[in-house]
Amino acid sequence: MTIALTGATGFVGQAVLDAAARAGLPVRALTRREQAPRDGVIWVEGSLSDSPSLEQLVRGAEAIVHVAGLTNTPDPAEFEEANVIGTRRLLHAAKRADVPRFVFTSSLSAREPSLSLYGASKANAEAFVETSGLDFTIVRPPAVYGPRDKDMFELFRSAKYGLVPVPPKGSTSIIHVDDLAECLLALAPAGTATGATLEPDDARSGGYEHGELAKLIGQAVGKKVLAPNIPAPLLRLAAKGDRLLRGDKAKLTPDRVGYMVHPDWVCLPERAVPAEIWTPRLPGPEGLAATARWYEREGWL
Repeated sequence: MTIALTGATGFVGQAVLDAAARAGLPVRALTRREQAPRDGVIWVEGSLSDSPSLEQLVRGAEAIVHVAGLTNTPDPAEFEEANVIGTRRLLHAAKRADVPRFVFTSSLSAREPSLSLYGASKANAEAFVETSGLDFTIVRPPAVYGPRDKDMFELFRSAKYGLVPVPPKGSTSIIHVDDLAECLLALAPAGTATGATLEPDDARSGGYEHGELAKLIGQAVGKKVLAPNIPAPLLRLAAKGDRLLRGDKAKLTPDRVGYMVHPDWVCLPERAVPAEIWTPRLPGPEGLAATARWYEREGWL
């Protein structure tokens, strides 16, 4: 089975390439720039805004795993172009090429689209997938962490100093990027959980309270941490400060604050991936510890 993969050079996409290599699955991978040769991978230069390159990407593929998407931007209007219109272009290419399977990587934030423009864009993209007429499955990951991740890395770096500020009281599920990658590939064969919207996680019932997760990250880096809950108004003020300090590279944006302050980002048990299709291998404490070791080996911490 040949997989057509978008987002192949990103955090999750690189993990999908690794998982495909372990499984011996050939991949046609979309990239904006020239990449080094890689066994089992055919690189296709292009982007979600370039329909001809999307047609080249999906030609001859048995399944599309759509990972690419915009998660953070100084211009919220860009969410529509990247996440909604880009997905529509890929769906059109899939239908023209008669690709029998489409796996869409959405986000748990799509469950509450009124909280952020990012979540709304993912929910809108899901609607186009659902009405595409294709054999599809939608995957809504919770917080994804693991090697190469630059977002949750901020929490690991803070933990080294013994202080991890967290959002207001609430809980979240998490998933290691390698588990998510293997989940996406497990869903790639045609007829697998067709039409379902699934929420994979590390199988921790009830997820993790924010302070609990911060303390686990502290344990992963060998530190006892304080994890104060930051009120929503202060988070919004911090987002303005991050914008002043880092400009377009700011990690904390007003849009992100919109969903960070929501108290419940725990995956729903009724939307778990059926065990006969996939089960996670890395529980949170083990995966966080392995991630910390990777950051240390690579000189990030």
